[in-house]
Amino acid sequence: MRTIRTVIILAVMAALGGTLFVYSGLYNVAATVQHTAPVYWLLNVVMRQSVQHRARAIRSPPLDDGAMIEAGARLYRVHCVQCHGAPGIAPAAFALGLMPLPANLSLTARDWNDPAELYWVVKHGIKTSGMPAWEFRLAEADLWAVVAFVNVLPGLGTHEYRAMTARDADAVTSVVSAEAEESDGDDGDAARGQIALQQYACVTCHVIPGVVGARFPVGPSLAGIANRTYLAGILPNTRETMIQWLRSPQAIAPGSAMPDLGVSERDARDIAAYLETLK
Repeated sequence: MRTIRTVIILAVMAALGGTLFVYSGLYNVAATVQHTAPVYWLLNVVMRQSVQHRARAIRSPPLDDGAMIEAGARLYRVHCVQCHGAPGIAPAAFALGLMPLPANLSLTARDWNDPAELYWVVKHGIKTSGMPAWEFRLAEADLWAVVAFVNVLPGLGTHEYRAMTARDADAVTSVVSAEAEESDGDDGDAARGQIALQQYACVTCHVIPGVVGARFPVGPSLAGIANRTYLAGILPNTRETMIQWLRSPQAIAPGSAMPDLGVSERDARDIAAYLETLK
């Protein structure tokens, strides 16, 4: 009994100490102040273990196809080099101000032995690191193409990198590839739609039940939206009109504060499926 009482007292003291620390404001969140070595080590270990655990069931396709690697090089130039840099190319100025700094990927493929882990990171991103999730912006084949390129990056010098990324410079023209735009016409995946609402930054303007984020209600709360008669005061609230509104709000209501976010057909259908659950 005495041992249990001691454990409870220590737990309460730890909780109180943690609460006092949080509300004291002592921890400096400025990106100009680096993490301490123990904190950086802890964050890195937690990240690596989390990725390894979730990537175990992923099977990597063959990654040695030349066309696939070149496609990945072009995608890397458009979407990745701004933060990670490349041989002979510095990251963009904004990336230099991130904390922690984005990794130089020149040796990443050697450090991460399993390409499935790189794929998981590219697809899902990493919280509080600045690494975005590309699942809603690149097709599955494109995600693996980026991994295929990162795999060969350790062997590229400045001239090889520039030659590879200069080919077919106009081949990558859209953040969302054609494959990502396709929809199988089903009723939508509500669970995926919940994620998409965060990935398209909807939560930065709307209070959305089940979606956590910065809550600055520029737009109306979406609580109970499934029970509303109209969308934006002009459209009947149906699945198809919701999809139209999500994809082209400016075409439907020019001047609306709701921006065109480039939502794909599939993502709009999934978001609509989730919004139908908010009754």
